[in-house]
Amino acid sequence: MKLLAEFNNENYQITFEQNGEHLTAEIDGRRYELEASQPEPNIYLLKHNGKIYEFLVSPNEKSNEPFQVSIANHNLEIKILDPKRLRGKGMAAGETDGAAEIKTAMPGKLVRVLVEIGAEVQKGDGILVVEAMKMQNEMKSPKDGVVKKICFEEGATVNAGDVLAIIE
Repeated sequence: MKLLAEFNNENYQITFEQNGEHLTAEIDGRRYELEASQPEPNIYLLKHNGKIYEFLVSPNEKSNEPFQVSIANHNLEIKILDPKRLRGKGMAAGETDGAAEIKTAMPGKLVRVLVEIGAEVQKGDGILVVEAMKMQNEMKSPKDGVVKKICFEEGATVNAGDVLAIIE
């Protein structure tokens, strides 16, 4: 996954590659070999050179808002400059017209499809379950509607930003 992030009024090119717990991150040409896990929602542990770093990432309401990231005693604002890659058009808070794409925020494995194509769903209903960093995350419908498409089969590997399902 490639993205552009803004931190302290500077832009950084970031590339992530994940293979199980092992994560390779490249930030402006500097390469880091990490072990990664997500013990709880919004909490990430990264191990690098024998040290463990804990990150608390506060989810944002809108794709154009920065993420609040807490590391030790530091609070940071990090803005993803290409949020369309991580969110579908219908994922913004309060947006319910048209098709909504359910996308992954990080690489993982689709472990369960909870609905069939054509099923009527309500906002908040579980659609799919994706396992990323040894955590299973239920992907929920962002709106009331009908499941128009399921883009992957159970067991498939998915990348960050992949469209998993479409709700109309």
